Amino acid sequence: MNTRRDFIKYATMTGGAVAASSVSSNLMAALPEAVIQTEVTTMPPLEANSGQHYHPVVTPNGWTLPFRMRNNVKEFHLIAEPVVREMSPGFNANLWGYNGQSPGPTIEVVEGDRVRIFVTNNLPEHTSIHWHGQRLPNGMDGVSGLNQPAIPKGKTFVYEFVARRPGTFMYHPHGDEMVQMAMGMMGSWVTHPKRETDAIAHVDRDFCVLLNAFDIEPGAATPKIMTMTDFNLWAWNSRIFPGTDSFNVRTGDRVRVRFGNLTMTNHPVHLHGHEFLVTGTDGGPTPESARQYEVTADIAVGQMRQIEFIADEPGDWAFHCHKSHHTMNAMGHDLPTLIGVDHSRLTQQIGSVIPEYMVMGERGMADMAEMEMPLPDNTERMMTGDGPFGSIEMGGMLSVLKVRDDQPKGDFSDPGWYEHPPGTVAWEYTGELEEPSRFKSEVSSVELPSDGVEFNAKKPNKRKV
Repeated sequence: MNTRRDFIKYATMTGGAVAASSVSSNLMAALPEAVIQTEVTTMPPLEANSGQHYHPVVTPNGWTLPFRMRNNVKEFHLIAEPVVREMSPGFNANLWGYNGQSPGPTIEVVEGDRVRIFVTNNLPEHTSIHWHGQRLPNGMDGVSGLNQPAIPKGKTFVYEFVARRPGTFMYHPHGDEMVQMAMGMMGSWVTHPKRETDAIAHVDRDFCVLLNAFDIEPGAATPKIMTMTDFNLWAWNSRIFPGTDSFNVRTGDRVRVRFGNLTMTNHPVHLHGHEFLVTGTDGGPTPESARQYEVTADIAVGQMRQIEFIADEPGDWAFHCHKSHHTMNAMGHDLPTLIGVDHSRLTQQIGSVIPEYMVMGERGMADMAEMEMPLPDNTERMMTGDGPFGSIEMGGMLSVLKVRDDQPKGDFSDPGWYEHPPGTVAWEYTGELEEPSRFKSEVSSVELPSDGVEFNAKKPNKRKV
């Protein structure tokens, strides 16, 4: 007989993606077993062995929730609970999430599926789940007090509806929402189409990313739940660079990336080296006549955006939010600008009393990427992450699109750094530098004699006030 402990152990060993057929028959007759995942590496796509066929997605640094089929109903089990999320190597946060992780596992269904989700509340307070963007019966919409009673601590509620339209959606609490979402409670939901069309075409790689933000003081582990705007950690799927896994694709792949924004501000997501089309929003597929090529797509609060592109430029391409302070970690907001201020004498004086004192900011912030000053335990440097040519000097909402000719189909593993063909890397010029023509044009055409010349200068009259 499989016990819960044995099942969780097996689920963890196999990466959490355990098909419904792995569950013993006695468990199949009762509440669906809740698969728990504590790993932070990207899990491979979960191929469904029952129900309608679909091309599964991949959630960077995340996973997809297994389901079981029972009387033609897809059944899932979510557990709302406190979790410990590794946001980057060596930096752990005390969050709230689902099934061992924040964000919770991605849920995948097919248009027309009848879906049943069991939600068990292991939080210290009540909760609920809102199925963001879904068409469903009003009593299943998940706003506690309005559509349903809140789920008390220790209780299990059931949500049941038909996945009526294809698209990219989210799930999150609608009970004590400010606290619970600030603590990381959210997850992605994908409803695949019954059949591929021009509006929702086949892709080779399909990724899901939730944009989220936290305010965690350096050395602390629990987010400040009352922060409204001044967050210091901007994350993709609750990971910050250099902890974010890369998007690994094969040259020529058609790639789809689904973004959901559950932060308190907008995010202009920018892709280097390629242009893309915005092919879908919360409302469904974008009409082909309305699509245009972009390299940056702004994703507002509460929105979903689906972008697609052909990965036809081999290399390692930055993929990030274009708000500069969203690609930094653990940054303070009350620091004065000290660029150009000479601190040398002050540094010597303070250093005689505090040997480890370091000044920063008088030359800009690039030095922060290489500083080795002591940091509090359980935090991440503000500007971090090393590439093949040195410090990348970014953090937060940043990942890398890795396009390779030899990346096997269906293989999502990291191929390592790109090997540039000879002559394709920017290089240092060491020859003579000619004086730019604009400098010559700025020289006065009036030549003064080389010997001394006396002249009188008349000052303008002072203006009377």
